[in-house]
Amino acid sequence: MEQPKQLDVISKISAPVMGQYFSCKKIPEHQILDNTSTTVQTGDNARKIMQSFETDYAFDYFPSDFIYQYTAKYQGTPVLEFDVTRPDGMTLHLLSYSLPNLKSRTVFSDKVFSTNESIRKNILLASDRFAFSIVSMPVEEVVFSKTDAHEVLKGKYTFVAKISTTDAQSIMDDSKLIIGGKVFGLIGTDEQRRDLAIGLLWGTPLALFIGITVSVVSVVSGLVYGVFAGYKGGKTDESMMRFNDIIYALPALPFLIILAVTISNSIFLMIGFLMIFGWVGIAKVSRSMALQIKNRQFVEASKAMGQKSSKIIFKHIIPQIMPYALASIAISVPAAITTEAGLSFLGLGDPAFPTWGQILHDASKHGAVTRGLWWWVIPPGIMITITGLAFVFVGNSLDTFRIKR
Repeated sequence: MEQPKQLDVISKISAPVMGQYFSCKKIPEHQILDNTSTTVQTGDNARKIMQSFETDYAFDYFPSDFIYQYTAKYQGTPVLEFDVTRPDGMTLHLLSYSLPNLKSRTVFSDKVFSTNESIRKNILLASDRFAFSIVSMPVEEVVFSKTDAHEVLKGKYTFVAKISTTDAQSIMDDSKLIIGGKVFGLIGTDEQRRDLAIGLLWGTPLALFIGITVSVVSVVSGLVYGVFAGYKGGKTDESMMRFNDIIYALPALPFLIILAVTISNSIFLMIGFLMIFGWVGIAKVSRSMALQIKNRQFVEASKAMGQKSSKIIFKHIIPQIMPYALASIAISVPAAITTEAGLSFLGLGDPAFPTWGQILHDASKHGAVTRGLWWWVIPPGIMITITGLAFVFVGNSLDTFRIKR
């Protein structure tokens, strides 16, 4: 009993459409069909709305499923019928059932799946039309199969949906028929039929926002903190560096995990904590550079002229360290992105945002690696790698520019 359930789960996932180019047979693609014609028949206290969906099925494999999605506005208890006319002229009655009873005219939306038990029962009533047993076959394979052999019947299929009601003002709109394929889009789909390409595109600005925000705030705060401590020296420097050592000794990742489990897994709270732990290393380096710069003649001259410490720090010392700061910003971006991806991969990220780490978490949750669903794992990993390398190359270029100066 478990095997059909597993097959139904696998059928939800589609590989990238580029798989067509490496196959000698034509693999079915996802099709979203709008109704090609709508017919309304009215009579004495009766109204029948009919919508048809046509497709020229020319693939060498059966579809994974089909879904009829509709929206109707009515009152009373109308009857929905769903039929399909095949290329060989055979008409199969798929469904006939009463919609929920509505006392007032209300909009009602629903979906009819090919796994519907009523559809299966109606299909089994036509078993005598086929030369082979259809008892254990999925509904979509029966509908798209030849009558004399279990092979794909190519040609024009017409699905017709009918609503019969006594409400003269009832309407039916926003209807679609989705024929599930085995390939879709540039990167394919996941377990919930979501286009992974859209997820990667949504994850790009989120990754850049997380990386750049954490990097800029951490480097700027660490730079100012370290320069101020190095310039002041003495007890001020000592106390500030001891505080820096305390923060530096705290394990960032365990703290982030505890935060996500106990308080909140909000992405903005995560960004805030990454900022708190990201500035300490920059502060140490900038302090050591400030200790060298503050003994130079132009700084001593500024002191002799009576300039304030804040003006000396921001006008004379920090500009000397800016090339290092810019390089540090670029190099720190990948660390923030990979940290967020790691937390999301562990299931501790914000599920409201489709980050690359969240996509990898969903892939791991549904066993994408063991099931060979490479398009669910490799593209997010490639995006994280490319983004990280891009900022590392920028940081190395800025660092080379600083050394040449």
